[in-house]
Amino acid sequence: MKQLLVLDIETVPQYSSFTQLSPSWQNLWCDKISKIMPDSLSPAESYPEKASIMAEFGKIICISTGIFYEDKGKRLCFKVKSISGDDEKELLKQIVELINTYTRLHKGFQFAGHNVKEFDIPYICRRLVVNNMQLPEHLQLSGKKPWEIQMMDTLQLWKFGDYKHYTSLKLLAACLGIDTPKDDMDGSMVRQVYYEQKDLPRIVEYCQKDVITVAQILLKLQGMDTIPKENIFIA
Repeated sequence: MKQLLVLDIETVPQYSSFTQLSPSWQNLWCDKISKIMPDSLSPAESYPEKASIMAEFGKIICISTGIFYEDKGKRLCFKVKSISGDDEKELLKQIVELINTYTRLHKGFQFAGHNVKEFDIPYICRRLVVNNMQLPEHLQLSGKKPWEIQMMDTLQLWKFGDYKHYTSLKLLAACLGIDTPKDDMDGSMVRQVYYEQKDLPRIVEYCQKDVITVAQILLKLQGMDTIPKENIFIA
């Protein structure tokens, strides 16, 4: 477990509304969603709903990470740290530095998260390229075979080979009897909290709670005891 870097990102559309896009980008958005959104939903309506999950139209505003470690009493602990801000390039620079450091310290280093293999890591890679930044060695995934990409993904672990199955983090935690905080927001509210309420710390707290939940699920799936609250620390 001490080889894992548990990770979760929060994303928003690059602009607060569809009307702020240039005409060419509005056309690109219409083309992107034409095959996946119902005709009853206009491009202006679909943009705030879906742009954040598409790396071409969204941006990262928070990356929360967590690591397992043992304290002096050999108790398993978990420490969470977040990188957040409006400047995505600076945020990405810091996460690359963290990944490079962790790669040097841990030979068997792996990312961990819920749907990290199909969302968080590809999203980070795409935004690095968009921002004209070099991918660290551990994120150079192009050309690698699926089994060569080592990530501890709780969604994939829970699928048990069923490629059609999707389970949300909240549902999986409930199934495994893991207590999760009663949040006053969910992922669909991140755009509103960021652009309208301008409350980034609230989003960071929400992201950190997801990282802690993933950590507890990982332990459960390994047949281990979860970590008590007093052994979880926010840096």
